[in-house]
Amino acid sequence: QVQLVESGGGLVQAGGSLRLSCAASGRTFSTYHMGWFRQAPGKERDFVAAISWSGGDTYYADSVKGRFAISRDNAKNTLYLQMNSLKPEDTAVYYCAADKIYSAVIAGRINYWGKGTLVTVSS
Repeated sequence: QVQLVESGGGLVQAGGSLRLSCAASGRTFSTYHMGWFRQAPGKERDFVAAISWSGGDTYYADSVKGRFAISRDNAKNTLYLQMNSLKPEDTAVYYCAADKIYSAVIAGRINYWGKGTLVTVSS
């Protein structure tokens, strides 16, 4: 099993950058595909980005393409989301997630979720 803890959220001005981290426990972390999701105030949880277990494949929501970058360091059991050119509409609670099926990560049909970290982008 995998336990996930997000960190790195906070308040940032529009146009700025922020890097989120997700620390995972478990010796089999490298076998799990990972993803980031977000939930804005009053909205449903949306897919942001996914990365395969090896880091060789990534997939992004259209809303963040060219601005966000997902990466992982399996040696450190850590997932990252580098967020650049942040916009007020990026304001949300960001969640990391893990599953053994890549398509399930993209679809949000995920077995393991973190508790989230809040990102607030001011205008």
